[in-house]
Amino acid sequence: MKMLMPHDGPDIAPVESSGEWHSPAFWALVVGACGLVAAVLAALACWVARRRASLAHKLGSKRGPDKALVFQPPRRATAVRSPGSATHYLRKSPSPTSAPTPATSPPQPQPQPLPPKESPGAVTPQTPTAPIEPAPLSKELADATATEKIKPTEPETNEGRLGDLHFKLRYENEKSALVVSVVSCQGLPGREPAGPDPYVKLQLLPDKQHKVKTRVVRKTRCPVYDEDFTFYGIAPHQLAAITLHFVVLSFDRYSRDEIIGEVVSPLSSLQLHSGEAMALCREIQPRSLKMRSVGRGEVLVSLCWQPAAARLTVVLLKARNLPKMDVTGLADPYVKMYLLYNGQRIAKKKTHVKKRTLNPVFNESFVFEVPAAPSAALDHVSLELLVLDWDRVTKNEVIGRLELGANGTGSARHHWREVQAAPRRQIADWHKLKE
Repeated sequence: MKMLMPHDGPDIAPVESSGEWHSPAFWALVVGACGLVAAVLAALACWVARRRASLAHKLGSKRGPDKALVFQPPRRATAVRSPGSATHYLRKSPSPTSAPTPATSPPQPQPQPLPPKESPGAVTPQTPTAPIEPAPLSKELADATATEKIKPTEPETNEGRLGDLHFKLRYENEKSALVVSVVSCQGLPGREPAGPDPYVKLQLLPDKQHKVKTRVVRKTRCPVYDEDFTFYGIAPHQLAAITLHFVVLSFDRYSRDEIIGEVVSPLSSLQLHSGEAMALCREIQPRSLKMRSVGRGEVLVSLCWQPAAARLTVVLLKARNLPKMDVTGLADPYVKMYLLYNGQRIAKKKTHVKKRTLNPVFNESFVFEVPAAPSAALDHVSLELLVLDWDRVTKNEVIGRLELGANGTGSARHHWREVQAAPRRQIADWHKLKE
């Protein structure tokens, strides 16, 4: 009989672990899930960064990469103030002929009332506000602004006058310098609907070494220049022998500048004190009247036609009785020649400049190749001569013209026929210059 032993408790048998939580497959699955989440988060962060960069580029923002994307409301436009006196802007000196304006105490802008606060649901119409002009920062800027705004009134009629020239003179003993200030011109003749484009040329006579000119002022009969010209090396005892010669011209872009008139002001009748400015006004005188009264002079030209070589030899011998081009009674003439074939210029020659003479002697020979058959005559060829007065500063002024050819008149036509009738012979003749 088998004895049953009493047990202290229930029977407990050891159970073997299945290995589901500690197996390698489980940990591989956990690591893969974490990597997938990290990749999704990284992709989301990259997309957000690219989106922010795209929005910032569209808005034109200049923010840094570390600043938040904030939509700023548009700023209210503010008035631009004039630059200070230390800059190079508005350096134009005030016009002494303009009326004085209270530039030292410019009008201050009236304070604008503050707009009432708007409620969230209220709609208020926007009333346009007039722009406030900023006050000048210095007296120099105020004077320059007044010079630009206040323009001299142009006269409606000048009754045949050419206007007046305003200028100032000042002598400085310490520098041995003469300062000439070209201020303005008043009442210039209006040869165009909008007025001429005037400028002033100045030279000191009798030497004609110091030559200057002002800027061109567009489309006005009352130009304001306010330009100073300093001539150094002039002793006090030399002032009495100096004459100021002003020539007022109208600029032309496509042709030669037109001479309006001139002003001659000798310094012998003036008493210049050192450091003191003297304001003067002179009437502009016509310049063409001199040429009309004394004529434009004559030139002596010799021609030779060589049919075999199709060459025309021109010898410019001399000129005489040329008009006075300045107050010294002299001129600086030279001759420019053009060969015309069927009315078109095909060749150009010119002589040397003869300084300070009204009866120049050139003795210069020129050969022109004529584009025609050797047996052809000079029926389709003509020669144009221009006698000019040389000038260092501005365009040279035409003294007179001469056209030699079959279509010429008077002595020019007779001379041309003689050259055609007697080939290979030099035939010379005097011709009067025309306007």
